[in-house]
Amino acid sequence: MPLFPSSALRPGVRKREVLAWAMYDFANSGYTTVVITAVYAAYFVGGIAGGAPWATLAWTSALSLSYAVVMLTMPAIGAWADRRAAKKRVLMLSTAACVLSTAALALTPTVHGAAGVAVAMLLVAVSNTFYSYGESLTGAFLPELAMAEGMGKVSGWGWAFGYVGGMLTLGLCLGYVLWAQARGLPAAHFVPVTLLVTAGVYALAASATFAGLPERAQPQSDRGIGAWRQLRHTFAQARQYRDFMWLLACTVCYQGGVAVAIALAAIYAEQVIGFKTQETMALIFVLNIAAAAGAFGLGYLQDRLGHRPTLAITLVAWIAVCVLAALAQGKGLFWVAATIAGLAMGASQSAGRAMTGVLAPQAQLAEFFGLWAFATRLASIVGPLSYGAITWAAGGNQRVAIMATTVLFVGGLVLLLPIDMRRGRAAALGASGRAQ
Repeated sequence: MPLFPSSALRPGVRKREVLAWAMYDFANSGYTTVVITAVYAAYFVGGIAGGAPWATLAWTSALSLSYAVVMLTMPAIGAWADRRAAKKRVLMLSTAACVLSTAALALTPTVHGAAGVAVAMLLVAVSNTFYSYGESLTGAFLPELAMAEGMGKVSGWGWAFGYVGGMLTLGLCLGYVLWAQARGLPAAHFVPVTLLVTAGVYALAASATFAGLPERAQPQSDRGIGAWRQLRHTFAQARQYRDFMWLLACTVCYQGGVAVAIALAAIYAEQVIGFKTQETMALIFVLNIAAAAGAFGLGYLQDRLGHRPTLAITLVAWIAVCVLAALAQGKGLFWVAATIAGLAMGASQSAGRAMTGVLAPQAQLAEFFGLWAFATRLASIVGPLSYGAITWAAGGNQRVAIMATTVLFVGGLVLLLPIDMRRGRAAALGASGRAQ
């Protein structure tokens, strides 16, 4: 099976350019794996905040703040980048900011008390904001690289590269953690090193993207329309892109459920199923391996079967995951649910990005991927907060909350039904023709 088959690429696009683009997924995945999921999140709650009852709320609040900032700013930033053909420039700036703020998190163990909590929350919010900008901007390059009928393959390769990068960064960090623990070193010593490793891998791998990925867009005529005014104009023209708007609504639903899995899988495994720390680490590796396989395999299936049916299959799989996790009394069934979740996670995220690329007008790629970022970040607020509220209302019963999460995936299936990919692609191509 060839890497990035030529038939999937747009005329004039070289495979090494696509590889350079995929390296950005490789670069930034370590940030979410180490900072958001596996290492720093737990250290913030148990170390920085001292295991206080409000610690988890403080962590989720910092993340929610960053998601709110991205929702309010990314579409306008994308519109600005489209008009000036500056996606690559803005991507470089956002990457530098994320790398520096991630490295700065290494200093937080030296700041104690309320000041330490505040500094950590601020740096988490800043780093996650710029990470999110980068994720949106790199997605906007996809339609410049791949044909509509090949976006599933190329997007799947990118996500698969991302999960490999996440596993590499996590593996390096955990290797050092185990070495440090064997020598009796405290978390305040080894956690900062993991953050520096994460920042270093991010910067090094992203440099391959900046060296090999060209900016193909051309500057557009600037009629003095501000970014926010242009964004309002896009929403005013929503009927022209009604399939894209249905996709945004679908994304808010199902990505809310995916956000629950990313933010709370380890917590559920330990508190409900009884996993130990080393078992949770193994769980994260299995999730990443399965997600890479799902993104790669279903990326090829997506271009054969169709974007909408493929996404529908992954949403059905997510529903099964929630039911199995809620019913699991032992570790065996939960491992089955986790493996399915990994496959569904990689496939659903790859499919959503590819569908956005198909339905976005060529002249407004960064802006429309900014709207996609708006939807995914709104989902990242709605999903975990709903899970937390249901858990609280159920007296701490997380099984009820994980079963209720099926509603988000069912809602995504329902909102997927009105989407007509051919009609949506025709609208996007028509808009691009008028822009030219």
